[in-house]
Amino acid sequence: MSQKTLADGSRADAVAIDAKEQSAASPKRWWILAVVAVAQLMVVLDATIVNIALPSAQTDLGFSNGNRQWIVTAYALAFASLLLLGGRIADLFGRKPAFLVGVVGFAAASALGGAANGFTMLVLARALQGAFGALLAPAALSLLNTTFTDARERARAFSVYGAIAGAGGAVGLLLGGVLTDALDWRWTLYVNVAIAVVAFAGGWILLGNHRDAADAKLDVPGTVLVATGLFALVYGFSNAETHHWNSPLTWGFLIAGGVLLAAFAVWQTRASHPLLPLRILLDRNRAASYLAVLITGAGMFGVFLFLTYYLQLNLGFSPTRTGVAFLPMVGALMVTAQVGTTVLLPRIGPKAVIPLGFAIATAGMAWLTGIGLGSHYVSAVLPQLIVIGVGLGMVMPPAMQLATGGVAAEDAGVASATVNAMQQVGGSIGTALLNTLAASAATDYLSGRDATSKAVQAQATMESYTTAFWWSAVLFAAGTLIAFLLYRRGVPAQDADAAPVVHM
Repeated sequence: MSQKTLADGSRADAVAIDAKEQSAASPKRWWILAVVAVAQLMVVLDATIVNIALPSAQTDLGFSNGNRQWIVTAYALAFASLLLLGGRIADLFGRKPAFLVGVVGFAAASALGGAANGFTMLVLARALQGAFGALLAPAALSLLNTTFTDARERARAFSVYGAIAGAGGAVGLLLGGVLTDALDWRWTLYVNVAIAVVAFAGGWILLGNHRDAADAKLDVPGTVLVATGLFALVYGFSNAETHHWNSPLTWGFLIAGGVLLAAFAVWQTRASHPLLPLRILLDRNRAASYLAVLITGAGMFGVFLFLTYYLQLNLGFSPTRTGVAFLPMVGALMVTAQVGTTVLLPRIGPKAVIPLGFAIATAGMAWLTGIGLGSHYVSAVLPQLIVIGVGLGMVMPPAMQLATGGVAAEDAGVASATVNAMQQVGGSIGTALLNTLAASAATDYLSGRDATSKAVQAQATMESYTTAFWWSAVLFAAGTLIAFLLYRRGVPAQDADAAPVVHM
């Protein structure tokens, strides 16, 4: 064994001992969990809270249907592309300062978005939210890893953390509707300031500082390559709506994004301090899980966006009622998640569970394409949402468990960050792609018809919705095939020396 390996092992042992001593000396660890949970709730709910308010914001600020996707995509893209960097910064400069700066920055960006006087200012604020969220989320997760070292306490802590992460989407949908109805869409952003005050005060008082990689360096080239590559990819998909697929602004950015991401992968094999060590991608089940999370994110974000517009603009739902309308789907997802992760996965393995979940979600999404101008929520939306929730509950939590389980302890943070990145990148690409396909469907329907007729315009809108749902079904069907082909047979074993499973 080399001296470098021995030195690395000794350093890792020292870090582990230091973390245990900190945990043993901290009687406030459950209060720390509460602070971390509050901060995590703020980050997670912001991925959906603005969706419910988006129609109101669009009416107020006057931006186009083609531009509305950037209100969602700007947050998700900034969050995803900078998440690995955020985790590395927390390791290098300390988790407490990373956590506190992330909280303050997120609050400031939220206040800027709430005060937005136009589309550009709102998109900038959402991008800043994503950037500071990318610093905050991995710091919060790392704090749990270092605060809770007892196996039983750690399991309890992560179950609470996982519940907050899972329920955050539902809370965002409901809270977004209530705030938009009772006050104004801007309060879906202002509310973060109040949450941040609580998180910052608790973090300032309770948290201690700890660094695991003080002697390491930031992978600046890797960060630039992955951030620009992801941006080019999503921007290329977005340009297809206004410039069509044969435009250089479409395929040029798509090719550039692919080249930059390929260059990032090559660089990670050569960098002395890689942003994403490729060893965590070599496990077949883990790689399949990352793809499953990516595909699910792409389909789910499209559902939330287009179904929100259908419920509010076509069925006349208020923002609050729209938020409530999504709760059965989230409830079905959370119930099935427990069954999938605690009963099915340990007994029959991912090769059966996850493809089955994708297949159920595919059926539910295809069923949802039957909506029409005269449809009713109870018959044409509610059953379909429950079926989709059941399917996704068998995909997302098991995939996240497999993506973060079985890695070496020193890679647990980056494995968890990669799960978040895949989900957000999937959401970014899915939102851009589905928005483009939906807009093209509406344009094609209007071609040769009286575009001034309200009835024709309404039906064109329906064509855009159903097209988006059909393509979401295609994505889930592809997930079914990919999951079946890639996952290994049998029940995956948890390595004795591996990091604990992290539910995000």
